[in-house]
Amino acid sequence: MPKEKRLPADQKVIHVAIVEDQSVLRCSLKRTVSSAPGLECIATCANAEQAIQELPALRPDVVIMDINLPAMSGVECVSHLVEKIPGVLIIMLTVYDHTDAIFDSLKSGACGYLHKPVRGSELITAIREVVAGGSPMSAKVARLVVQAFCRPSPAAEPKPENNLSERERDVLDLILQGYLYKQIADQLNLSVYTVNFHIRNIYAKLQVHSRAEAMAKMRNHS
Repeated sequence: MPKEKRLPADQKVIHVAIVEDQSVLRCSLKRTVSSAPGLECIATCANAEQAIQELPALRPDVVIMDINLPAMSGVECVSHLVEKIPGVLIIMLTVYDHTDAIFDSLKSGACGYLHKPVRGSELITAIREVVAGGSPMSAKVARLVVQAFCRPSPAAEPKPENNLSERERDVLDLILQGYLYKQIADQLNLSVYTVNFHIRNIYAKLQVHSRAEAMAKMRNHS
């Protein structure tokens, strides 16, 4: 029999649901999630309609959502799930990289956006990051978000990063490059907990609530 995965007594298992119409990929994503300590795949759905019908009763913490689903789209499904499952965190998983798809997803309530094909380690890191309060995005998506918000800023307005400490500026610079929390921690030789602490302070000082908002604000003042 396989050995049971043991977690610290105070660590809550993260319940994950997967909405993906391709059966092979759906099974692969389930295996990836189920193999990670502290994560449990509690449901898989082949379409948006099934997700809307089944997931509210299961109340997953995180939903991995394909944007290109048959019939109802993943973006529309996000709107329904956010309404029916308070506090649910949704990460979009897609081959699309144009700004309309990205912003439609984020406006509907998605918290992150990853590109297919996604490495197992990247997916697991993104799930943990979104639960910690982050907004995981692939580097390419992060660049597109910045570009979409490119517009002149008032000359007299002070730069928002002026209130940041040197370490917070280091962390912010990596955020703007699309780094995930674990990658920032490795790059700066910090713990993930410390990175999360710095990011919360950065968001508070910039008066933003997400990576996308931070990128937009910094781009507007560049």
